[in-house]
This record gives sequence, C-alpha cells and structure tokens, in this order.
Amino acid sequence: MSPTVIHVDASLLARLSEILGVSGVKEIERAIYEKSLAGERISDDEALFLWRHGNFRLMGNVAHELRNRRHPVEEVTYTAFRVVNYTNYCNIECSFCSFMDEVGSNKGYTLNTEQIIEKIREAKKMDSHQLFLQGGVNPALPFEYYTGVLRAIKQEFPDIHVRAFSPVEVLFMSQLTGKPLEEVFAILKEAGMDSFPGAGAEILTDRMRDILSPKKATTADWLRAMATAARCGLPGSTNIVWGSEENDEEIIEHLRHIRNLQDEAGGVLSFVPWTFQAQTKKFRIRKVPSHEYLRMVALARIYFDNIEHIEVSIMVAGKQLGELALFFGGDDINSPVIEENVLRSYGLKSVEEAEKFIILAGFKPVRRNFLFERGKKS
Repeated sequence: MSPTVIHVDASLLARLSEILGVSGVKEIERAIYEKSLAGERISDDEALFLWRHGNFRLMGNVAHELRNRRHPVEEVTYTAFRVVNYTNYCNIECSFCSFMDEVGSNKGYTLNTEQIIEKIREAKKMDSHQLFLQGGVNPALPFEYYTGVLRAIKQEFPDIHVRAFSPVEVLFMSQLTGKPLEEVFAILKEAGMDSFPGAGAEILTDRMRDILSPKKATTADWLRAMATAARCGLPGSTNIVWGSEENDEEIIEHLRHIRNLQDEAGGVLSFVPWTFQAQTKKFRIRKVPSHEYLRMVALARIYFDNIEHIEVSIMVAGKQLGELALFFGGDDINSPVIEENVLRSYGLKSVEEAEKFIILAGFKPVRRNFLFERGKKS
C-alpha cells in the first residue's frame, strides 16, 4: 500500500497563520520551533503541521536540543529485561498478530509457574534482572493463576522488577472477577506487580481499533486502565504503532490522548515509537520510510513536554536507523530484550552489545531500570 500524497492544507495554514501571526509554510514552521524551544506547549494543529510539512532535519535539530536540555548530552540510557509470554491462547484475535492461537485449538501453550521461574533464572545468568510478563487473553485461566505466578516470582526473586500484563489483560481480569479495576490493580500490586506497560495501544482511535482488533479494548477503556494503574502506583511506558491505514489526524489524536493521560494521571515514564510488521496475510501495512520514523521520534520529543523519555526500539528500528534516532530526540534504547516472540527482532541481545552500540553512536552508556533509575538493574 503506497503512502497517501499529502497536499498543503489551506485551512490548517490559515488557522496557524492567525494564531502565530505569520504566514507561509517556512515561517509557520519556524514559529512552532521557537515556541517549543521557549518552553511553550505546541497545539495539535501545530503538531499536525510538523507531521505533514515540517522539514524532518530541522525537526531533528529542535528535538535533539530539547532532549539535551532534559538529559545529559553525552549519555544514552539502556535497560535489560526478559519477555515471558505466559500464554499464546487469546480470544482477542488482532488482525496483525501471528503469535496467538485460538482458544480451544490445542495448538498453543500456557506456561506453569515453574516454567516461568526457570526462564527468570536463565535471564539472571545473562545479567537481566527485570521481567516483562505478558500473554494473550486466555479465558481458561482463573484470576488466581496471575496472582499465584506473581507471588511465586517474588518469593524466589524478591529483588526482580515485574512489569506485567496490559490494559486488555487487566480489563479481562476485572470482567472475570467482577471487581473494579482499582481493586484488581491493588491485588496484583500486592502479589508482586511493580509496573504496568501501555501495550496494545496501536492507534488510539476507535475507527482504527475497529480495523485492527474490533474485540480489543476501546480507546476509552485503554485510557481508563492506564489512568487507574497510574493512580494505583503502577507507572509504565506508552507507545504508538503506525504504518497501516491510519491517517495523519489519527496519529495526532493518538499523541493527544497520551499527553492528556499524563496530564490527568501521571505515571507515563516514556514513549516508544513502533511500526507495524508484516505478520499475517489479512493485515495491510505500508512500509514506513526511514525519514518518517525519524520524524515520529522528533515529533514525540517536541510534542510531549510532560514525558521525560523517548525510547528508541532497536528491536524494531534496527541499528543504523536507531543510531540516527538518538540525534532526533531519543535519549534511551529499549534494549537488550531477551526472548521476543511476537515481533521479528533486529535488536541487541546482550548488555555488552547494548553498551557497544551506544559507544559507537558517540555516547556514554548508562544502565537504568524500568523506573528509569540510573545505575540500577532492577
């Protein structure tokens, strides 16, 4: 699918000319950068303008300057964690996912507690002291499965940080138990859950969610789960996954939802741009060109005045593009990741590889944990 040809939006230019007091594409772009560098929040219209018409090199310069004002110029942080997908049975049936198996097919798997514990033992031998625990929505699993796994992990590894589940999984647990989200999160936290990922966001508009995964949480429900987790003391990351049938306005709407979420509830530690990968024949994607990926990283840094960290996923971007992204607003690499089952990985497989990558990119590597505490492994 070829990308849509974008023409200058006369009504958008007219609105911005009136607000900014300048006219012309270059003049408007310059005014938006000046506003951002002065510490002012850019509007959705201004973000849409930059996404459509901004010179991506200039965007990169501004984003890098904003990044350097927030973080040490010479440093890039990284973290190491193991992904454990505890089950691949799922009744959500996202159109883009090739990892899931249909419930009742007898072709999938569900890990027992000891199998999960063994994977953590292996990860710790590889100097990875954090766990990302996530699976499909498997209606055959009782709530006690999740709490039992968490308690067993903490009993054997009290120092390990467990980032667990996703909005759609916890919404299912709320439905399963009849308990409100606040209570579900409180129980999971007491059992050993330390933070909560903003997984399953993809594109936060209901039109796109109906296309991508009509059985998945609505935009409102996804945001409600994330806000509830934050208020329960379970911070985490957020992302965008684009490169399908979304339009420009939907990309900006997605960013707006994330920025508003942070304003209202807090708890968003970072933002990670991802692109869709070809996994199934029934899912249409377009190839996101390198300059568009860099534009997204830069726009995220400029737009998210309330989110500290922009993560570059080497696993998705690859090393060459990932290195460039560190000069377009990124301050962290989401690597190394041990055992990624859902996506084809172009990433870094060890702590040594991560540090070498950062050094070759011209920075000093600084290890951090899931909470962005520098110098800590868990």
